[in-house]
Amino acid sequence: MILHGRAYPHRAGGFSVCLDFAGLSQEFAISAPHIAVLGSGFAALTAVRELRRRDRNARITLVAPRAALTYYPSLIWVPSGLRRGADLDIDVSGFLAAHNAAFHAGRVTGLADGGRTVLTDSGPLANDALLIASGGRFLKALPGIEHALTICEGAPAAEAIRERLAGMTDGTIAFGFGTNPKEQGAMRGGPMFELLFGIDTLLRKQGRRERFKLVFFNATKEPGKRLGDKAVAGLLREMQKRGIATHLGRKPLGFETNKVRTEDGDIPADLILFMPGMSGPAWAAEAGLPLSDGGFFKADAHCQVAGAEKVYVAGDSGSYPGPDWLPKQAHIADLQAKAAAENLLRALAGKPLAARFKVELVCIVDTLDRGILVYRDEKRALILPPCRLMHWAKRFFERLYLRPYRKERRP
Repeated sequence: MILHGRAYPHRAGGFSVCLDFAGLSQEFAISAPHIAVLGSGFAALTAVRELRRRDRNARITLVAPRAALTYYPSLIWVPSGLRRGADLDIDVSGFLAAHNAAFHAGRVTGLADGGRTVLTDSGPLANDALLIASGGRFLKALPGIEHALTICEGAPAAEAIRERLAGMTDGTIAFGFGTNPKEQGAMRGGPMFELLFGIDTLLRKQGRRERFKLVFFNATKEPGKRLGDKAVAGLLREMQKRGIATHLGRKPLGFETNKVRTEDGDIPADLILFMPGMSGPAWAAEAGLPLSDGGFFKADAHCQVAGAEKVYVAGDSGSYPGPDWLPKQAHIADLQAKAAAENLLRALAGKPLAARFKVELVCIVDTLDRGILVYRDEKRALILPPCRLMHWAKRFFERLYLRPYRKERRP
């Protein structure tokens, strides 16, 4: 190591000496732990923020195909034109730079060495600790699934729904969601209720609701049961109030261009909007880590992947202990990411794991002009009737949540 010195004059007189240890910063960087974060969604970016807040020196690398966040909760406003797909696709390269996090562009294909090496289509990446936050994937097992549009597949799907609606003069629109038969909680039903009520509101505003039939279908008689009994009753009551037909308690068997096939008759449909059940990322089977029956990384209460050293998971990639209504949503992903980041750093420091995420469900079911607040934790469940305040609260939260990413966006 070579020591260099340089003198700088003070404005008030005298000199100060700056010592530059050549090679010191490089040596320190090599000794600092390297943490890989997989994904660029809610859990991944919250993990980056939390890791940097707790450790100014750790080397952090985010791995994803693009340095971009899709703000999924607002996709339900794209069909009405309240949002454009481009509004919700946020460049996070500035956010990463502001948090001194590197970016590795690539799709994860698997893991090696118990998680110490991330395999991607653009080369391997070694790490000292790993946080998996790459999201899940939709199960596309039902025959004819290509005839249905799934809004949570991203902005292009939401734009396609808008275009199909704009091109319809009348007809039947069928709405539904499914689950993972091996992990019943692996579903995302909330956006489908929002899409259902939002399209109903849109058609009424356009003065053409009477020319359309809206049908909601589900394999269970109580769709949205995880939201709580009061929520289910409230949502079904809202459907009845709006003249929305239901086809409940009948398992969907598949789709065709103009119908939904169920075990108890078909539903004629000119447009099918369906949210399939979810599973873990496609590369999970190549990770060599324990998986749940539903294909998610099996995690404990500290978000550590079972039996894996210094490997953590947050968000839709994981299967966590808790009640059967534990949601797959952005809010819980953020809570899991904070707990996982804290425990990861504790593990690197040789400390016992301590952080746990709060088990709760917070959801505003938006109807385009009003919102229905649903809350549930381990002690209570409640639902508030539709009101304009909740619609504006959802819009305000979107702005608040995205402000750090938009503020730090690179020119």
